Amino acid sequence: MNIRATIACGPTCWGVDDASWPNLPVWERVLDETAEAGLGGLELGPYGYFPLDLEITGKALADRGLCIVAGTIFADLVSPANREALLHQADEICDFITALPQPETHAGQRYSAPYLTVMDFGHPERDVTAGHSDHAPRLDDGQWAGMLGNIRAIAELARDRYAVRATIHPHAGGYIEFADDIARLVRDIDADTAGLCLDTGHLTYAGMDPAAVLERYWDRVDYIHFKDIDFDVYGQVMSRPMLFFEACANGVMCPIGHGGIDYDAIHDLLSRKGYGGYITIEQDRDPSDAGATLGDLIASRDFLRQSGF
Repeated sequence: MNIRATIACGPTCWGVDDASWPNLPVWERVLDETAEAGLGGLELGPYGYFPLDLEITGKALADRGLCIVAGTIFADLVSPANREALLHQADEICDFITALPQPETHAGQRYSAPYLTVMDFGHPERDVTAGHSDHAPRLDDGQWAGMLGNIRAIAELARDRYAVRATIHPHAGGYIEFADDIARLVRDIDADTAGLCLDTGHLTYAGMDPAAVLERYWDRVDYIHFKDIDFDVYGQVMSRPMLFFEACANGVMCPIGHGGIDYDAIHDLLSRKGYGGYITIEQDRDPSDAGATLGDLIASRDFLRQSGF
């Protein structure tokens, strides 16, 4: 049975994870290649990459027949001092994405897109232990409460001002990554406040079985990201301390179907659960390798179509 979903992608497929990084492709190229790959839409990516301007970006999307399926906050969610900047980002992003033509709502979709994907990142002590649960530091109760205060504030602004569903994304190298982090998060964040965006690649990188985690937290999963991992490269990068995006530059992420993640099991689960909505491909890479993006996206798209997604 085919999954009732639109396949999208994220700018990280071109190595765009921080708008201040050098050597990023121009944003128009990301739109051109998203459309050329035959995908139905994309995420905005990091704040500051796409112009949040309806006349500029809105027209560019419309000209290519694309929609924005989610805005993105990818930042230090832990520091209380970040609250004002985080809320400013959330406000601008939600104002922009809700002014665009809205994506299709599929049968089985719990919340309408566009979503606001919320990820913690920016902590060297966690980044260097990405994937290594036994070595990674954890937040104490006060720090954890501060991070959840920031997340609640973002999610409530998105919900109450714009009717946008915030989905929290466990991410390698952030303070929400491992099995115990996710369990703690689900326990402490009310389902009415925010859902989950689970990512098959980040779950695998953190030592989990993505199908099992999706099953466990199914009642909180509103949105899904797909990656694949080259397990030979993964074994090499896990043999020593390595920053997450250094591992990506070493090719740990590969086109979907070319790695070791069991997409038959994931398809069976999503089909059994009646998932409808959006699945976003995110093949993290270094921007210097963006020349390979289009071919990799087409390969991922073809594999997913042939696999019933």
